[in-house]
Amino acid sequence: MGQCVTKCKNPTSSLGSKSGDKESGSKSHHKKGGSAGGGGGHKEEPSAPCSKAPSELSNGTKDVVTVETPVIPTVMGDPRKEECLVDGDGLSLLRIEELFCCYKDEQEDAILEEGMERFCNDLCVDPAEFRVLVLAWKFQAATMCKFTRKEFVEGCRAIQADSLEGICSRFPCMLLEAQGEESFKDLYRFTFQFGLDADEGQRSLQRDIAIALWRLVFTQDMPTILERWLDFLGENPSGVRGISRDTWNMFLNFTQAIGPDLSNYSEDEAWPSLFDTFVEWEMERRKKEEEALRAKEEEGRCTETEGSPTTDRLETEGSRGSQTWGGH
Repeated sequence: MGQCVTKCKNPTSSLGSKSGDKESGSKSHHKKGGSAGGGGGHKEEPSAPCSKAPSELSNGTKDVVTVETPVIPTVMGDPRKEECLVDGDGLSLLRIEELFCCYKDEQEDAILEEGMERFCNDLCVDPAEFRVLVLAWKFQAATMCKFTRKEFVEGCRAIQADSLEGICSRFPCMLLEAQGEESFKDLYRFTFQFGLDADEGQRSLQRDIAIALWRLVFTQDMPTILERWLDFLGENPSGVRGISRDTWNMFLNFTQAIGPDLSNYSEDEAWPSLFDTFVEWEMERRKKEEEALRAKEEEGRCTETEGSPTTDRLETEGSRGSQTWGGH
């Protein structure tokens, strides 16, 4: 999504741009969006900035900072469309469809990379942030950088929003929901599938992409061992090329079951072999750190010991001098 972390071949970029280049809000506000249901196309108005600095009006008052929804034409007079304007929950299905059309691709019936960047820009969110991942989870998006019409419409209905303002207002609730144990487990497993390139038939995540997604999905509650695990994968002593679904899923269990000191880890349990390698690597790293610390402490003690005889000798010589002068 947005400038995506993954599907783009540059994992250090964000959640929606395959090129990995962040686009400014001024880019690509000139596409034409078709009207839903064959009601005729409309030319999209340039999206308003997410926020504006207050400006002085002629009467001395301040202009109000607003988030504006792209102009959506009202389609009235068609009985077939008027029947589905509002669903049972009070949402305007027509507005959802029209909002989708503001960002959809000209050739494909889906929001793709360019439209996703504009969508995130109009929502005033960074495409690389956790909120975008959570939104994709609620929309049940099958792949990065893309919302199909069905995913977008059903996703908006799921979060009870039919406008940009409505979607923005749901973020706090979505983030709170993602903190629940079962909900986070579902989000965590969704993230693995979301990161795969379905077009290429991937079954495992590229190592660099997995690192970026692990860091992203644990945004709200980062396990103590996560940074060491990511360092291990970055150093890659075992030559890992991809992360399997089993390894991805079991790492969540690992963070919950194994303490930060790894003392309760057992190779006899059914952990992936990569975890065995990680624990060995981490224990060896800690051993080297402890040895280096002891060596530094020993060096400090030796320095203190070497300085003591000199001090004693000076004190003794000073005492003898006093006696000599006293004898005169």
